[in-house]
This record gives sequence, C-alpha cells and structure tokens, in this order.
Amino acid sequence: MRRLAPILTLTLALEGCLGVRPPIPSAAAVTAPSTWRTPVTGHAAFDADWWQAFGDPRLDALVQRALANNADVDRAAATVAEARARVRGARADRGPEIDLNGLGGYTRQLEVIGPVRTWGAEPEVTVAYDLDLFGRLANASAAARAELLSTKASRDAVALSAASTTAGAYITLLGIDEQLRIARETVAARAEGLRIQQRLTDQGYASQLELRQAEAEYRATQDLVPQLELSVSEEEDALSVLLGVPPAVVHREESALGRLATPTIPADLPSDLLRRRPDIYAAEEAVVAADRSLDSSRAEMLPQFSLTGYAGGAFATILPMPQAIYLFGASALAPVFDSGRRRAKADVAAAQRDEAAFAYRGVALRAFQEVEDALASIQRLDERRTALAAEVSADTTALRVSTERYRAGYAPYIDQIDAQRSLLSAQLSLTQVETGRLLAFVTLYEAMGGGWSQATSASSTFLASAPARP
Repeated sequence: MRRLAPILTLTLALEGCLGVRPPIPSAAAVTAPSTWRTPVTGHAAFDADWWQAFGDPRLDALVQRALANNADVDRAAATVAEARARVRGARADRGPEIDLNGLGGYTRQLEVIGPVRTWGAEPEVTVAYDLDLFGRLANASAAARAELLSTKASRDAVALSAASTTAGAYITLLGIDEQLRIARETVAARAEGLRIQQRLTDQGYASQLELRQAEAEYRATQDLVPQLELSVSEEEDALSVLLGVPPAVVHREESALGRLATPTIPADLPSDLLRRRPDIYAAEEAVVAADRSLDSSRAEMLPQFSLTGYAGGAFATILPMPQAIYLFGASALAPVFDSGRRRAKADVAAAQRDEAAFAYRGVALRAFQEVEDALASIQRLDERRTALAAEVSADTTALRVSTERYRAGYAPYIDQIDAQRSLLSAQLSLTQVETGRLLAFVTLYEAMGGGWSQATSASSTFLASAPARP
C-alpha cells in the first residue's frame, strides 16, 4: 500500500492540474422563434412520403428510383458503415486483449560426449486489460457512438436532398414542357397569321409593313422553341443523373403541370422542426462527439493503469517434467513531462468542440431562414398567380377584340401584334410562377425535414450547456 501512495498522490496532483473543463460557449445556443413571420393556415400532418402530396404517380416512381440508385445516397450509406465499424473498434478498445504466443525448436550440438539433440517449447497466453479509471476509452467510445448517429442523420439528409432535388427537377421539367406547348401553339397561330397577311399583301389589301411585322413576330416566337427544347434536354439529363442512369428521355404525360395537386401546408412548431431535420440532428450529435473527444483527450493527461499477465509452460528434453510459468501484475503510466503535447491535444479538442457548436448554430439558423423563405414564397407566388391569371384573361379578350377590329378595318394590324405579344408574355409568366409555386412547396417540405423523424428530445433552446450523454 505504501508503494501505491506516491502514484495516488501524483494522480491527484495531475488531476488538479487539468483545470476547469471548458464549457460550450453560450453564444452557440439557439432559441427557436415562437411563431413564423408568415402566417401558417394549414393543418396537415407530415408524411415521410411527402412527394405523394402532389398526386403524380410518375413523380412517386422517380423519387423512389432516386432514393434507390442515387450515387450520393449510396456513398452516404457507405459512410455509415464506416462509422459503425469505428464504433465496434472503440468498443473493442475497452475490452481485454488476449494473445497466444509460442516458442519452440529442435537443436543439435556437438559436445564432448558426442552429438546431443534437444527440443523444447514454451507456449504462453498473454492477457492485457486497461482499467480506464478516468474514462479515456469510455469517452472515446461515446464519441464514436455520437459520430455514428451524426453520420446516420447525414445519410438521411442526403436522402432528403436527393428526393427534393428529384421532385424539383421533375416539376421544373413539367414547367418547361408547358412553356414549350404555349410557344408551339403561338408559333402555329402566328404562322397562320403570316399566311393570311401574305395573301392580303399579294391582293393589295395589306401593306408590306404589316407583312414584315407579322413575319417578325412569327420569327421571334419561333426562336423560343429551340431555346425551350434545349432546356428540356438539359433538365432531362440532370434528372437522369439523379436517378443514377446515363442521360436519357424522361417519360411523362403531356400538360402534366396543371394536373399536379397543391399540397396543404403542414402546421408545426419550430421545436418540431429541430427534431425533424436530419442535418440539425447530425450537427447536434457532432457536438456531442466532439465533447466526448474532449473528455477523452483530458483523460490522457492522467495516469493509465493496466492489468497484465501471462501463463504458459516449458517443455524440453533437458527438463525431467514440464514446468509452469506465470506472471500477474499491474502497471501504471503517469505522464510527468511531455513538453505540453497532451495539453495541446486537449486544447485542440476543445476548439473543435466549439467549432461544432457554432456550426450547429449556423445550421439551425439557416433552417429557420429556409422555412420562412419558403412560406413567404408560397404566399407571394399565390398572389402573383392570381394577378397573372387575370392578366391572361384580359389579354385573351384584348387579342380577340383587336383581331375583330382589324378585320373590320377599325384598327391597324399593330394592335393585334401588341395583343399577341402581351398574351404570350403573360402566359409564359403564369407558367413560370405556377412552377415556382410548386417548387416552393418542395423547398418547404425539405426545410421542414420532409417527414424525417428521429427519436430524440428537443427544446426551444439548444446547446446552452454541455449535452448530457452517458
């Protein structure tokens, strides 16, 4: 016992030299807003298959294919497998290590009496076990578990991103299809108008100016078609890559944009958002992992106690009978002077923990911003859609009236051209707004976590103190 007294005294002295454990900065805490800036009137619940709210079976099939074949999702799954293996390794470090050693041989030596042949063997089993009195290995194992949870949540975040990106690409493609349909119909109408103007000019009932105006409008609209066709090809290529296949044609129905259902905005509290979003949960677990790594690094500055032993036997021709060999003991390794290496390592771990805490704050604040932006976009695009729909109706009437007045000789042809131009612009704008509105719903679902859920507690204030983990 007297021999252990100096070691215990040194342990207490070193533990006192560790200093106060640095807390998580209070500036990294995040307080969720009590209400959203944009009023939420919906009362629908979240569904993990949120894309089904648009009511398009083709969209459902595309998202499922993306989740099954997307390269980013597969890579994230491999990262989870790596983290799971690290957890097994950290858990194994806490257990004993047992090794089997063996030494043996056969010798032939020349002695005075002649050649002497001998053989011998010494098999032994060695056992080593780190007592981990100060939690160095336990905290390293806890850090590995937290990293695994963070990695799993990151994988879910990648899957959510793949689903929302696929849904957004599909809706964008349908929006371009609708614009292309409008452009082609307008080209056909202006081609007919150009044919009529050519006939009237040939008969002397119209001037060359009116003919050239009709031709210019026809060519200008005709130029829209290849531009939109290029956009269709590019969007199909991007969607194919999301599906994990080479660029190819994406089969879909005509005029499918107008058949998409309008989802109901889910009504959830900000604390629910923090529980649901996988990237927030991943950031939180990253802080936990860094915090436990800090404890493990601080424990390295304290003595390490181990139990060691081995048992075996000796067999040889020169021994009258086998001999047993064994050893059992304990060892202690107490750092005395290392030029500050362990202290620096602990300071690095503390700084990395603080970095993770502030990263968490940034992720949470961006999440609130994304939700607010999506809600505002839906509200304002609804207002624009109403205004543009009225504008399309007015322009349609204006085109009909201007055409009738021109044919009756009461208005110049330029009035009909202006009405056609205004109607085309309003129709394209309405399609873009409707596409953007549906995309805003996709963004909202992604910002709210898309139905992802994790069994973890949440409150309105996070990271105000060190997370309590076993």
